[in-house]
Amino acid sequence: MPITSGGANLFFQLVNARYEKGAMILTSNRGFAEWGEIFGDPVVATALLDRLLHHAVVVQIEGASYRLRRSRSTLMVT
Repeated sequence: MPITSGGANLFFQLVNARYEKGAMILTSNRGFAEWGEIFGDPVVATALLDRLLHHAVVVQIEGASYRLRRSRSTLMVT
């Protein structure tokens, strides 16, 4: 779901305040290229990603969703 501009700015302020002060763990099911559209402002998304990725370790998980796989096996059993 898209984030309102107010929400995007608040999230940026949070990340900016935490920048280089401590660890953060974020998860997303969207690629970085989509963040401009999600945040409604490519400039805010770029600034946000700049801070998030500066010292980041990005773990990309590929494959079928664990939750979907679990629900499919439940559907097959019933």
